[in-house]
Amino acid sequence: MRKFTVTAALVALTALGVVVPTATAQAAESAVAGPGCDSKWGPRNGNMYAWQDLDCQGALLIETPGNSTYWGASSDKATSVMNRGYTGGRDVVAFYQDINYGGGHACLKPGELYADNLTDNAFTNGVNVNDAITSHQWVVASACGAFLM
Repeated sequence: MRKFTVTAALVALTALGVVVPTATAQAAESAVAGPGCDSKWGPRNGNMYAWQDLDCQGALLIETPGNSTYWGASSDKATSVMNRGYTGGRDVVAFYQDINYGGGHACLKPGELYADNLTDNAFTNGVNVNDAITSHQWVVASACGAFLM
């Protein structure tokens, strides 16, 4: 009987060890504030998104896995952004005020998931980020310094 009890306890502990980290990781990925952005969050797919309105609402302005030196007609319209990029390496999105990665910049790390209200964020030069993004690129976190959204 003792052998069965020890085996059962080991199986239970092993199962618990596998379940707890997974649940914790999923909770961290889904701990988001905006109901609109939360409903649009999904598994990481390598893309960056920008919407015209607060909380990932309104027109989807841009969805891309790559860099963009100029957002064209979508420039100066973003009020919320999302980083669903893959983690590791260049996994931070740096948003810029001007074309060709010019002017001030502000960054969104993958762990932040999204910024649902850009009205309370500023570029490195102090200009408000809301309705002021014109280009973006994927960078490493050290390229951003303290300028995170």
